[in-house]
Amino acid sequence: MTLPSTIASDDDVTVLVYFPGPQPDERYTALIRERFPALRVFSANDAASLDRHVGEADVLLAQHFPVEVFDKARRLHWFQSTNAGVDSIFPIRDRIGDLIVTSARGMHGEIIADYVMAGITMMHWDFPRFMREQSRKEWHARGVAPLAERVLGVVGLGSIGTAIAGRAKSAGMTVVGSKRDATQSVAGVDTLFPPTGLDELLQLSDFVVLAVPQVPETTGLIGREQIRLMGHTTFLINIARGSVIVESELVEALRAGTIAGALLDVFEKEPLPADSPLWTMPNVIVTPHTAGYPSNYDTRVFKIFGDNLQRFLEKKPLRNVVDLKQGY
Repeated sequence: MTLPSTIASDDDVTVLVYFPGPQPDERYTALIRERFPALRVFSANDAASLDRHVGEADVLLAQHFPVEVFDKARRLHWFQSTNAGVDSIFPIRDRIGDLIVTSARGMHGEIIADYVMAGITMMHWDFPRFMREQSRKEWHARGVAPLAERVLGVVGLGSIGTAIAGRAKSAGMTVVGSKRDATQSVAGVDTLFPPTGLDELLQLSDFVVLAVPQVPETTGLIGREQIRLMGHTTFLINIARGSVIVESELVEALRAGTIAGALLDVFEKEPLPADSPLWTMPNVIVTPHTAGYPSNYDTRVFKIFGDNLQRFLEKKPLRNVVDLKQGY
């Protein structure tokens, strides 16, 4: 990767930080200016400020790519997403030419593994039921098998899925998983399946975690037939994207007892509408797309972006470059 011919030195580089909201987000701009004082840095928080600055930007730092102004981004050479996924750019990925896209991949794995293991424990022990009984001052003891006697299936073994698998293995669980390239073993995974082995993975698992990227191939990956394969004692956990599950068919299965329950952090529509039945189902735990949101998120992202910006200025290869043909 080389800098555009229009850039001769650091002070010719313009970084645009774009986070829409009622007020400009100055956290990233302050971090950039402190470490790279020679760079020009602009902050945009609405359509007007974005339109004003995007034509000057060589580098864009944003959560989502603003595809509506792509044709105006004449100098743009690199987009750094603050997310692990870059699905926001997919609508124009056939038009981006030499634009380099990088992600925040690698910083979410441990916190999401914490979330998943907490959720597995809550569902395995049926803590929601304990809490309902507590509210009624009812005393109902019951036995539970050790987690070490249970099987976790991880669908998608990127950095996040691999972290989840390792954490489950440390709890003594048997771990099965699937990934696009199943020819190389993954630490902590006892049995590895290619994508075509999804049905077998679902049948083997007591808990199924969805950790796939949002790409066309994963849209509607889990529907009525896949849920039926899991069985009535299996729990489903989704920390991927809401589009991976056919939500109406999941609701139908949860009502019918086709599976035991679900822990859902992502949904087809977010925020989850107030009239969604998922809010009040006794076998569902709903969280507000927070599994991958560690404290000091901006500081953690800047460790990746700051290193990449230094590489960009030094004309070195960037970290976390996304293959847009694969989607990650």
